[in-house]
Amino acid sequence: MSAEAAFLTLAAPQRHDAVILGSEFLTFAERADTPEEALAQLAALRTRYPDATHHCWAYQIGARYRFSDDGEPGGTAGAPMLRAIQAQGLDHVMVVAVRYYGGTNLGTGGLMRAYGHGCAECLRVAERLEVRPRLARQVSAPYDHVSVLYHLLEQFPVERGEEHYSGEGLRLEVRLYPEDVEPFAAALRDGTRGSGVMEE
Repeated sequence: MSAEAAFLTLAAPQRHDAVILGSEFLTFAERADTPEEALAQLAALRTRYPDATHHCWAYQIGARYRFSDDGEPGGTAGAPMLRAIQAQGLDHVMVVAVRYYGGTNLGTGGLMRAYGHGCAECLRVAERLEVRPRLARQVSAPYDHVSVLYHLLEQFPVERGEEHYSGEGLRLEVRLYPEDVEPFAAALRDGTRGSGVMEE
């Protein structure tokens, strides 16, 4: 079992407001781990701002990305927003720009700048979060070496799951960063004289 690569995303939702030639642009950015989650965020903003002229959006989730101009001239909203996400090296992110038309046409270039800059500025000030996926493993040790296992759990940055006791000893579910899997397994073997085992 292999881990996904680490990625940089948003630690919390972020909003950026701007008024350009009378048009109001409300830009919302939030972490989204699936396309369904991203589109649910869009649906929530459509419900919250039902009278807006446009709800343009873009998401980047791993290798998957989509965007929409939502009635603006083709290529003037969603694509610049997606480029802004990618330019900042972010992933698992959904951005929605809600526009209230102010009566003055911005033109193609003006729209691209308004949507692209609004998205970039929203993301620039957002708090970042590095997500480092972990690998799930089962570790076991006989009762006379359980203290060794517990000591290792303190030495490594481990997420611990359920403990299972049996006639042979303790079995425990753990989640480790990829670079810690081999060192943990080696330390478990050494500390238990080979009786401690790690399995996928």
